[in-house]
Amino acid sequence: MKMNTNFQHTVLIIVAHTDDETLGLGGTIARHIENGDQVYAVSMTDGVGSRDEMPKNEIKIRAQAAYQASEILGFKWISAGNFPDNAMDSVPLLKITKFIEGVKSQTAPTIIYTHSAADLNIDHRIVSQAVLTAFRPQDHELWHEIRTFEVPSSTDYGNRSVTNLFYPNLFINITDLWDKKKSALNAYANEMRTEPHSRSIPGIENLAKYRGNQVGLNYAEAFEVIRKIER
Repeated sequence: MKMNTNFQHTVLIIVAHTDDETLGLGGTIARHIENGDQVYAVSMTDGVGSRDEMPKNEIKIRAQAAYQASEILGFKWISAGNFPDNAMDSVPLLKITKFIEGVKSQTAPTIIYTHSAADLNIDHRIVSQAVLTAFRPQDHELWHEIRTFEVPSSTDYGNRSVTNLFYPNLFINITDLWDKKKSALNAYANEMRTEPHSRSIPGIENLAKYRGNQVGLNYAEAFEVIRKIER
């Protein structure tokens, strides 16, 4: 059964790990909610399964943080994947693609956000490839735009000779929404680092200022539009 799509847009965010959505587009999610859009997100892994000596309650803590962030920003988590954390390259791409196609059928999105393939993290690259495959242009499609985003301490750790480069061509003003994004980031306190790490709160704020300054704004989040179709 498809979800209610009687909104200006139905937005689907497909991430490898919970926290990627807030790191990469927390302000933009809040902007979509302000605009009356319906926003869903799906995480392909538990985000912590690859860690050494992981406490027994680590998965629960991460899940609680993800729920808290979703409550702050206004989106809904759906259909969590059970793929291996930081080892999604060990799974056939077809299996990942079919899972995403199921989420696509469930939500009928008009705008899709996912990772940039120009990223050091292997899970991010695999998810990006699977999303492009699942949303390949076909007849009778509803979606019209795919946008990729950057993740601090991941996309910025890539290199042109290995991962290519993230080259944004869409900038969304989050000046009035930075405080909300910061609150959602604080929900993921266990994943934050201290400055000058790029995944520290000051580091993420610096990135938002930098992206904003590139286009005459105070704060912005940047995206690369991979495919846009006017129907």
